[in-house]
Amino acid sequence: MGIFKPSKLAHAHCDLFCGVYDPAQARIEAESVLQAAKKYHGSDDEVFRSRCIAVKESQAELVKHHLSVLWTDFFKPHHLERFPELHGMFWNAIKAAGDAKKSTDPSAAEDLIAQIDGIADVFWQTDESANVGLYPPS
Repeated sequence: MGIFKPSKLAHAHCDLFCGVYDPAQARIEAESVLQAAKKYHGSDDEVFRSRCIAVKESQAELVKHHLSVLWTDFFKPHHLERFPELHGMFWNAIKAAGDAKKSTDPSAAEDLIAQIDGIADVFWQTDESANVGLYPPS
């Protein structure tokens, strides 16, 4: 069975080397959810409104994906020790994405953005976020 043994063994604490994770991905999609909800209410064209709903739902699903990846691939047990509220923050944010997905009320998307901003605040306090991401805080 030795022929199936890898010739080199690599160790990483995440799926890819650090530097690929950023809460901005979820934030950008959430902004799209908000804008689609606003455009929905700003139009009386039923075809356009249907397109707004389709885009909003698609973007909200992407938010859920990006948050799930950030939660499961970037954050580790030592982060939870330092920030015990992380689990609840992600739970609430992913639930907020679902709420924004099924609602045309812009306030649902605004709540989602606020939830993501809270997660981003924690993200940027971690040692692993140093020198990574597309939009580090100034």
